[in-house]
Amino acid sequence: MTCFLTGGSGFIGANLVHELVARGHRVRALLRPGADLRGLEGVDYDRVTGDITDRSDDLAALMRGCDWCFHVAARYALWLPDYGPMYKANVVGTQKVIRAAVKAGCSRIVYTSTVGCIGLPKQDASGNVTPTDERTRVSEAQMSNHYKRSKWQAEVAARQLAETGAPVIIVNPCAPVGPRDVKPTPTGQVLVDFLNRAMPAYLDTGLNWVSVRDVAVGHILAAEKGRVGERYILGNESGNWTLKQALHVLAEITGVPPPRFQVPFMIALGAAHVDELISRLTHRPPRAPLAGVRMARYKMWFSPRKAVQELGLPQTPPQQALQEAVDWFRTHGYVKNK
Repeated sequence: MTCFLTGGSGFIGANLVHELVARGHRVRALLRPGADLRGLEGVDYDRVTGDITDRSDDLAALMRGCDWCFHVAARYALWLPDYGPMYKANVVGTQKVIRAAVKAGCSRIVYTSTVGCIGLPKQDASGNVTPTDERTRVSEAQMSNHYKRSKWQAEVAARQLAETGAPVIIVNPCAPVGPRDVKPTPTGQVLVDFLNRAMPAYLDTGLNWVSVRDVAVGHILAAEKGRVGERYILGNESGNWTLKQALHVLAEITGVPPPRFQVPFMIALGAAHVDELISRLTHRPPRAPLAGVRMARYKMWFSPRKAVQELGLPQTPPQQALQEAVDWFRTHGYVKNK
């Protein structure tokens, strides 16, 4: 297949390009001028230059001749001085890409959403958390920050376009870890801070940790087998870990001792308020944005059973995914403390 892909320089996008090419597909990647291409080193793909927010770009013309479209690009930030560009990229950009893919005749359009658009797990009085899935009821009112709200609006737009005939399949990745996390992502930064012994304490939170390679494969399986209009959580059934558990696994892998102290939520929240107040004055991003601290109050545990059963989503052990991430960060110079 000839595949058109947005967001190819990002963490998931770069791994998806590598996986598509490894499976014999041809990739045409839309990349902005000046994009960081380190994640795409060593893979053969066709580059087209453009921006999903630029009205002058004729995306349908760029997609012509492509069988599948993967819309992975998104503006991700938990703090910005102005959130307008985020909504433009995530909502308007998604509508533009999907409409262009329909016009170009793509037979499958895979839209990359986020598990932030899935209903949060409930915790009972005993502290037990039940992972949620695609059926959990949720609304925009439950989107607690601008990033989640913009992705929610984009997912709603994608579903509406699917209802009008666009062959859209939605995937909702959990917390991917693995190679080619160039920026790195917030999850990857946790690993980098751990490796550099720059994490004196941790919060009582939890994520569904999943191999980024599995997430990339999940996109391809969605194009091959996914049902139009459906959404699929791309996660790991054994990956619902607290941050403390993940740090102890990292300690076993690396020999680096885990942080000993857990920061009470209210102290972290107060520090985030101060951090953001400073950011309003300096216009520099806060180290711990309020949106991130508020999300950390919940254990974001999810069930990928639907994707496993319907798509055949691989289930690489999270320990292996963390090992691959550690190896990549060490090899590429992110670890300063040897």
